[in-house]
Amino acid sequence: MSDTAPNQLILIDGSSFLFRAFHAVPPLTNAQGQPTNAVYGVSNMLRKLINDYNTPYFAVVFDAPGKTFRHDLYEPYKAHRPPMPDDLRVQIAPLHELIRSLGLPLIIEHGVEADDVLGSLAQNAERQGFKVIISTGDKDMAQLVTDHISLENTMTNTKMDVQGVVEKFGVQPEQIIDYLALMGDTVDNIPGVPKVGPKTAAKWLQEYGSLDNIIANAEQVKGKIGENLRASLGQLPLSRELTTIKCDVALHYSLDDLKRREPDIAALKQQLGSLGFSSWLKTLNGDVAAAPTAVAKTEAPEQPVAPTSKDYQTILSQADFDTWLRKLQQAELFAFDTETTSLNYSDAQVVGVSFAIQVGQAAYIPLAHDYPDVPAQLDREAVLTALKPLLEDTNKAKLGQNLKYDAHVLANRLF
Repeated sequence: MSDTAPNQLILIDGSSFLFRAFHAVPPLTNAQGQPTNAVYGVSNMLRKLINDYNTPYFAVVFDAPGKTFRHDLYEPYKAHRPPMPDDLRVQIAPLHELIRSLGLPLIIEHGVEADDVLGSLAQNAERQGFKVIISTGDKDMAQLVTDHISLENTMTNTKMDVQGVVEKFGVQPEQIIDYLALMGDTVDNIPGVPKVGPKTAAKWLQEYGSLDNIIANAEQVKGKIGENLRASLGQLPLSRELTTIKCDVALHYSLDDLKRREPDIAALKQQLGSLGFSSWLKTLNGDVAAAPTAVAKTEAPEQPVAPTSKDYQTILSQADFDTWLRKLQQAELFAFDTETTSLNYSDAQVVGVSFAIQVGQAAYIPLAHDYPDVPAQLDREAVLTALKPLLEDTNKAKLGQNLKYDAHVLANRLF
């Protein structure tokens, strides 16, 4: 065990786990052909946390379906998000059942987001003298970090305390809300200041201390970025409200309600058999924490959710691109994805492409990023032209998320 602390609460961002596992774990199915990769990935991470932290206090929090109070504040909130893939949606109920059978408290609150529930539970526990660890991959949660509340990313095996927030974002945890408001969020459709990215947001907050002071001194900011700031002044208070995690949600949970129960072994056996997690099922009687497997076509080997070593590169030079192009040509299988300006492929412009050839080895090529201090990038048409024969080669195996969209975007812009 990495920790032994009875006054320690482990809070798990189930929604973050769910989406990240779905996209990180290769497609897996049970004997009936039902997808199981998200359940597989989340269950691995949950049981790792159980093994790592010897505390009775755990809770797994998921988003509830439907709108939240943020939609009342701003109707277009998250309006651009695509619907949940069907292969992911059908895994939610089995995952919830598995969590309950493991004896972990499962919390879903309507009208708010999982972040708000996590923030409220964390601060309540902190007030009662608890150390809190929130397991999540969501950068917005950095605003919750204190001397007694920290973050852990189980997929990357990284932890973040107050100093970690400063090192990663360049601002203090209490400045994260203003930092996020300045940048906005295209995924959640939160308006920010156009062309303001992490470096500029951190620079302004280091200089002025807060969003209110930035607004008060907006006339002092020179250049086009200053014009963008002044044009955005009216919407910045709303952006700050949308990015603020609500930590006063009226929750009727005591810390005793967040204690783990004994696993329901009979229910677990039935569920693991249905899911096709045969290795976990075989060892269940002797070790509930044994690693599961799932069926991929027939029987998949056990696969770690997080790579043991990582080599992630941003490609900015022709030499590095040529090296990666040779790797892709030699690989039996590679993953491919595009970064674009729109979810509508007929309007979308390619601003970057990414590849992966094995777990933990991937690269991203920015091609049309536009923000202050943006580094020099490779020519978009030259890169896509070089990739064209490889992407068109029907004998070269490739995979991705929504490749039909990528194919349409590339066909419209180049092919």
